[in-house]
Amino acid sequence: MLVILGFAMILVFMTLIMTKRLSPILALILVPTIFGLFAGAGLGIGDMVMDAIASMSSTAALLLFAIIYFGIMIDVGLFDKLVEFILKVAGNDPVKVVLGTALLTGAVSLDGDGSTTFIVVTAAMLPIYQRLEMSPVVLTCVAGLINGTLNIVPWGGPTARASSALQIDANEIFVPMVPSLVAGLLVCLVFAYVLGISERRRLAKNGVAWVEDRGSNRRMDLVGAVAGASTNAGSSAGTTAGGHGHGSGSAASANDDTTPEAGPASANDTGDSAGSGTGLSNTALDPNRATLRPKLFWFNLALTVAVMVLLIIDILPLPYLFMIGTVIALMVNFPKMKDQQEELASHATAIISVVAMVMAAGVLTGIMSGTGMVDAMAEWLVEVIPNSMGPYMAVITGLLSIPMTFFMSNDAFYFGILPVLAETASHFGISAADMARASITGQPVHMQSPLVPAILLLVSLSGVELGDHHKKVLWRALIVALVMLAVGVAVGVIGIG
Repeated sequence: MLVILGFAMILVFMTLIMTKRLSPILALILVPTIFGLFAGAGLGIGDMVMDAIASMSSTAALLLFAIIYFGIMIDVGLFDKLVEFILKVAGNDPVKVVLGTALLTGAVSLDGDGSTTFIVVTAAMLPIYQRLEMSPVVLTCVAGLINGTLNIVPWGGPTARASSALQIDANEIFVPMVPSLVAGLLVCLVFAYVLGISERRRLAKNGVAWVEDRGSNRRMDLVGAVAGASTNAGSSAGTTAGGHGHGSGSAASANDDTTPEAGPASANDTGDSAGSGTGLSNTALDPNRATLRPKLFWFNLALTVAVMVLLIIDILPLPYLFMIGTVIALMVNFPKMKDQQEELASHATAIISVVAMVMAAGVLTGIMSGTGMVDAMAEWLVEVIPNSMGPYMAVITGLLSIPMTFFMSNDAFYFGILPVLAETASHFGISAADMARASITGQPVHMQSPLVPAILLLVSLSGVELGDHHKKVLWRALIVALVMLAVGVAVGVIGIG
């Protein structure tokens, strides 16, 4: 009976999420509560849930302060200099422009928010693609690949979900996966370079030649093109980025299901407004936003590098690390209490959404564990899976994560499927941490799913058909995912029992 109830609960949960009958937060609370009562949990259901929520408090704290920290860095203009640098170096060479797209996407993706990343990238780079007559599908392909690969950062959606679902520390999942992440990013950069070469050749065949020109006139011309970025991109970004350049868009960092609608960008949007300097108003790249702190650029860069170094060497718990980083960033960039309060308030919507999702996940994981559903389902799977395949459960999970996270939401996979697979793997001597690491390797493919609103925003702002994007990106994303999984197995962080 528990096996039937467990699989039925997962099926109902996944169906409600995928058909958008209920939001993930509502489904995470309502569905397991109903099935838990059917399973005989009774009044003990409250203790099951509270025990699980208590174990997730560190994950909630990590997400909360990481979102605030990177939101502050975007608001004060840390990434603006990178945009200017990319424009200066890239010139009008398609190869450099595509590589610049990859670097900019990687930098902004560190905030864990696909929506904000794609708004910034399209606002900065799409006018350059249009000016040079480059294909915007190349932009969406490279941005999607890089963002999907970096989606495994511990304050991003999948790692946080895996941490919550299996009740293990996010740092234990992420840090050992750094070699896989580096390998995945290197493959993405190779793809970006090849796409740039392909664009250069295509333009040459069409009679559009590129000239190596680093003169000031060319640089000013390109910067002027960026200033005349799409009005549609600006209006969409205004909803997500808000007056402080980040706003509520960060809700997607742990929940891929909230993104503002946006219309396609038109090539004509870079015409008459070029050089006006107003096209980026009310976006994350607004050059006149009140939160800019250009004199503190080097301090903010040093602080961010220090946080990243401390994250990798793992000498402080991640939640506490981002707490300290956030406090320092606020005190230095916004010394007045009123400004600090306004800055925090600008990210309130994102914070509420993320923390609510993590707490709601405690209902599902607590009831599944407390009622014995997970144990019963795992025992059934152990009987079904041949013993010869048992030691390879982590690898199997990594392979399953590629199609499953594409056709279902991260919530459904990490809260519904992964706990069962992890419990099954434990019978073959494979740790929950190994299973969690394997489960996040499918993210480069997941981020291209039509179920992820952030990718819909990217193709919409770029004026690209989703089918054209998929033709160019899916097989490349599959290769990146397989490379990450293979490297994880090779270095021993995704074990074989």
